[in-house]
Formats: sequence, structure tokens, C-alpha cells
Amino acid sequence: MKKILTLCIPIKDNKVLLGMKKRGFGSGRWNGFGGKKEEGETIEQATFRELHEEVGIKSGQLDKVGILDFSFENHKKVLQVHIFKLSNFSDKPIETEEMNPQWFSFDRIPFSQMWPDDKYWLPLFLNEKLFEGEFLFDRPSDAEYSSKIISQKLREVSVLKF
Repeated sequence: MKKILTLCIPIKDNKVLLGMKKRGFGSGRWNGFGGKKEEGETIEQATFRELHEEVGIKSGQLDKVGILDFSFENHKKVLQVHIFKLSNFSDKPIETEEMNPQWFSFDRIPFSQMWPDDKYWLPLFLNEKLFEGEFLFDRPSDAEYSSKIISQKLREVSVLKF
């Protein structure tokens, strides 16, 4: 069973916008912006809704760049994350109850405070490559614990399947 999620990373002037997750799943970690696709939404609509809720961004150019399946030992559910890049946006990012946004130059990304898979796929993202993959973790990361990757498959693709 797959749960469909979105993840969007805004890019401007060779910098990425990440948010420090303040509560819930992945709290205490830097991440992109996103969440669950709701009934009746397209993945793109869910991405913009989450961007607006988490950081106040309402519009821009959305490009799908990757699809990653995440799972955890002893859990049957697979989290299928559709990854987007956002460019050409004019809204100023704002802090919300869920996320505290901050810009990072490409060479200063705080990988040690992110999910451990990010160091594998984010370089593909930054180099404008399309990618697909799967990551199996021991358990979810939070502010005190960094998930361990048990197995992984990551590949660059010429076209995304979804």
C-alpha cells in the first residue's frame, strides 16, 4: 500500500529554500516543503497547498524531478514522494507553526541535520537530473535520532514514470 506525498524545494539565485520542521513527522530536521496528497487533489495541487500552508508561497514554476519510495522496517506502508523544484516565484517565504524557512547556498546544505537519504538524491536535484529510487530505513528520524538506511536504490532516468 502506497501513501502519496509531495516534497518541493524552491530554488532562487543558486540557493535552496529549506525549512526546519518544528513539529510532527521529521521534526528537528531541515527539509523541503510538502505532505500528503488529499482526496480529489492532483499531486501539483497538493504541492502548492503544502507550500502555502508551510511557507506562504502560492505560485511559481513547478517542475517534477523525482519519485522516491520510502519505507521503514516493520511497517508495511510505502511513502511514495513526488519531488518538485519550484522556480520563478515572487512570494516571500514566511515562518509558520510547522516550518522555519532558511536559504542555503548549494555548497552549504546542512546534510547532517537532514534525512540521511537527502545526501544521495539532492545532488541529482541540484544538477537538474531526473531520478527515481527506493530507500528502506530502520525507523523515522526526529530531532534526537537520525534514521539508518538499510538498503537503497537510486537511479538517474530520462523520463519519470508518473
